[in-house]
Amino acid sequence: MLSEVKAETAVLVGLITPQQNEAKTKEYLDELEFLADTAGAVTVKRFTQRVNGPSQVTYVGKGKLQEIKQYIQAEEDAEREIGMVIFDDELTAKQIRNIEQELKVKILDRTSLILDIFAMRAQTANAKTQVELAQYRYMLPRLQRLWTHLERQGGGSGSGGGKGSVGLRGPGETQLEMDQRIIRQRITLLKERLVEIDKQKTTQRKNRGRLIRVALVGYTNVGKSTIMNLLAKSDVFAENKLFATLDTTVRKVVIENLPFLLADTVGFIRKLPTDLVDSFKSTLDETREADLLLHVVDISHPDFEEQIQVVEKTLAELGCAEKPSMIVFNKIDAYTWVEKEADDLTPATRENVTLDELKRTWMARLNENCLFISAKEKQNIDEFREVIYKKVRELHVQKYPYNDFLYDVVEE
Repeated sequence: MLSEVKAETAVLVGLITPQQNEAKTKEYLDELEFLADTAGAVTVKRFTQRVNGPSQVTYVGKGKLQEIKQYIQAEEDAEREIGMVIFDDELTAKQIRNIEQELKVKILDRTSLILDIFAMRAQTANAKTQVELAQYRYMLPRLQRLWTHLERQGGGSGSGGGKGSVGLRGPGETQLEMDQRIIRQRITLLKERLVEIDKQKTTQRKNRGRLIRVALVGYTNVGKSTIMNLLAKSDVFAENKLFATLDTTVRKVVIENLPFLLADTVGFIRKLPTDLVDSFKSTLDETREADLLLHVVDISHPDFEEQIQVVEKTLAELGCAEKPSMIVFNKIDAYTWVEKEADDLTPATRENVTLDELKRTWMARLNENCLFISAKEKQNIDEFREVIYKKVRELHVQKYPYNDFLYDVVEE
């Protein structure tokens, strides 16, 4: 979709609605800018509009669309070409067609951008197949716009009423139907291939012996791979970009006298379309089969509480809501807060809360089921290992009461 693009410029568009206030829209657009950056595009401007809901025809209102158009033209006149306009929600085929006709540049929505990053990140056959399946599912209802160049030729109805339509009736439609059929066949083939891969994966998982399985889950870019590298002393690819991990990695970890398996999984994100979740079901099998979930949260993120909700909702969709889990608050080294002025009588907001106050609140709510660490700065890691050891050992003894893996630690 976008893979050949290098450092194109992008304009972002979002809506402020009764369901999504200005602060929330700004945050979604920050995330969209991070997605664009991950895909290799540089954001040069943002447009927002206050409306009751997206327009069925052009997503934003006509006036706002004209404003975006004038901005693009002005930039082009100044020889600063705008490569694409990215919308913060999923667009329909009709919306894409209308916006493209008006703006004359490449139009992307949040979904196509995420798909592009997925295509860029996919390494294994499994991930590549899943990305391709998700891309075709996204393309199928939007195919019409690929054939608009044929519409101009066949201007008439069956009676030949249209000007110059003789001999040109319907080729676009047949071509479109043919394309749809090819894509449907391809989707069927990819689904079959995924079933095969699933079988192989299940066999692999069965051969893993009697070990407790722990899965790292969480929002994208919260530091799951860094934690994985720390615990497993491995070198899983980790960087400050969204969806750096797309392929599930499983490593054997030994803490004191206790071996267990640790899986690093793909991160979740807001407004993730169901098609995408469906395509990635098998990548998330590790999550479904885990005995313990470590839900990693970036505590330095201004809206980490909403991210927790997104992850919990996705876990519920996967049927993992009841699993034993604990929250690991990562990136405490990056946490910032603002002290209130003594004469400021307004209620304290999230940014006025100190890390200690936050710890007390969450500890009170979750008892022993939460921890505060910095994987990057290696803060509180010993305590983290101890807690994992205790939890995994408990599960191990319940699940394999006669397993002789556990040997006694001899106290010196």
